[in-house]
Amino acid sequence: MTKKIKYHLAEDTVTREDLLALADWLTSEPTPHLTMGPLVKEYEEKWSQWLGRKYSISCNSGSSANLLMYYALLRSGRLKNKKVIVPSAAWVTTIAPAIQLGFEPIMCDADYDTWALNRRHLRQLLEEHRPGTVVLVQVLGVPHQMNNLMELKRKYDFFLLEDVCAAIGSSYHGKRVGTFGDMASISTFYGHQLSTLEGGVVATDDKNFRDLLLMLRSHGWVTHLDPETRAELLQKHEIEDIDTHFHFIEPGFNFRLTDLQAFIGLRQLERMDWLVEKRFQNHALYKKLLAGRFMTQVYDERTTVCSIHFCALANSYQERNALIMALEKSGISTRPFTSGNQGLHPYWFREYGKFNDSMADKLYHCGFFLPNHPYLKKEDVEYICSVVIKAALDFRKGGK
Repeated sequence: MTKKIKYHLAEDTVTREDLLALADWLTSEPTPHLTMGPLVKEYEEKWSQWLGRKYSISCNSGSSANLLMYYALLRSGRLKNKKVIVPSAAWVTTIAPAIQLGFEPIMCDADYDTWALNRRHLRQLLEEHRPGTVVLVQVLGVPHQMNNLMELKRKYDFFLLEDVCAAIGSSYHGKRVGTFGDMASISTFYGHQLSTLEGGVVATDDKNFRDLLLMLRSHGWVTHLDPETRAELLQKHEIEDIDTHFHFIEPGFNFRLTDLQAFIGLRQLERMDWLVEKRFQNHALYKKLLAGRFMTQVYDERTTVCSIHFCALANSYQERNALIMALEKSGISTRPFTSGNQGLHPYWFREYGKFNDSMADKLYHCGFFLPNHPYLKKEDVEYICSVVIKAALDFRKGGK
């Protein structure tokens, strides 16, 4: 029988102090604005300052952020074709918008070191298909080898969509993830590096994308554009400007964040550096204690890893399942890394057939998650690792 969970995979980063501050704000006079308003704008500005990008457009989830990136790219008229290379190691909503919006997705194997886009396979696909877009996931907070990828971007001239939903706070050689792509998606879901309960952000340095994102997020209307851009669009479409904002330029969505969520997010951003530090410490300790026993992601000393879970690979599918049972029996939350190969999920293989490749299959069959959150102590990580190591030794000796 599974024991009561002592160590959860994730813990809420919203503290009791945050909730008390929220209660004070909600009951203050005059009654605060709750839907999207001035706090959302302040929150977006703070995100841009912290991340180091010109524009941050908030939305209601990281999944919506991915959909907005694809759709802004599609509506921009700048695509040379609708072919898009997608990673095998990803979340479903990294890839689903490509299918929903009529792109032509082409799946790439996982990299042996970082588990992101396999460099050899990616180069082959770029040569063969010459796609207009490449989607990168910074897998579980471990940054990909970005120097190599950016060289390929220059050579093959594609748009790069960077999914950092599970990686915000990580950096590659001093440059934060989320600043490499033409657009980048961020998730602020429960248990991620920063939580607004539900929420997301798209970050970009491109004003044209920014204007499209602002419209697409909110019905397609001109309301949230700067006055100059708004006036230009109304003039372009021969609409008389009589100080009405309810003109719909694009076929948009309603993916807006609220001021209530922004209030929580602003308090979280103040602690972001601490949150990154704690997650990196835990990740480094896991890697040190499990080194030589399990395959884990590789990164160099110039890289900062801010992971939401630590992932290791067992030697086999059977061993992975035995480790999961041992962890659950010890009250340690875990789950298999089935998102290590999206090509083995029905939504993909019904349309395109099953995707099988060496590393993606290994992630899918052998990967398992271990808890990582800011409240874990050194002795917690040590205990969790001791359970994993003992279970693996028992299995490898033929024990139960």
